[in-house]
Amino acid sequence: MADTPDLYQLWVYLSQTPLLWLTATLVAYVVGDAVSARCRRHPLANPVVIAAGLLIVLLAVTGTPYPAYFEGAQFVHFLLGPATVALAVPLWRNRHRVLRNLAPMCAALVAGSLTAITSAAGIGWLLGAPPPVLASLASKSTTAPIAMALSETIGGIPALAAVLVVLTGILGSVVVTPLMNAMGIRDYAARGFAVGVASHGIGTARAFQVSDEAGTFAGIAMGLNGALTSLIFLLLAMVF
Repeated sequence: MADTPDLYQLWVYLSQTPLLWLTATLVAYVVGDAVSARCRRHPLANPVVIAAGLLIVLLAVTGTPYPAYFEGAQFVHFLLGPATVALAVPLWRNRHRVLRNLAPMCAALVAGSLTAITSAAGIGWLLGAPPPVLASLASKSTTAPIAMALSETIGGIPALAAVLVVLTGILGSVVVTPLMNAMGIRDYAARGFAVGVASHGIGTARAFQVSDEAGTFAGIAMGLNGALTSLIFLLLAMVF
């Protein structure tokens, strides 16, 4: 019991250290990835879900508010932007195959993007959600930086948009493999493109675990969907 004050003082000191929550985030993901590997990359053993759960428990136990956590871990958030831009690399490497399949990819992109926007907003509207929530729902299938910026342009709530993006990515990464298997879709390019449009970065990470080809096309779809969704939101902002 005599050591309790010392441990408390140590925690107070560490909690004020900027690298604490960045380190905690990285350690949580390493643990999540190790658990996922032990489970042979089962869809339900998603490393992002495990890492998020560990961080939630840690924040709850230590009584740390989210703004304090984000202040220390915001470098990870900053890297989302460069990581999104880096998706141009697989697009360039596979440009010949992309050009050969440009027409069906464009059709799938438009259909998937419009479905993601209208279905989420439509269900929210039917359930009586207020306009800010509807605006946040509409951007759920893009990456977090894009979704936060887009939702704000049409009166949404950036923080809510980010949460919805994460939930969408987690759900997509869990159901994509059994769903595609059940539907009999064996083409990894098609599988990857579908999950990239619907579930952005988290779905893309899952696609890379299954196949490099699926991951490549998921990354392409994620980037193109971000660009198309941004254009759609721009038009909406001009109209409304």
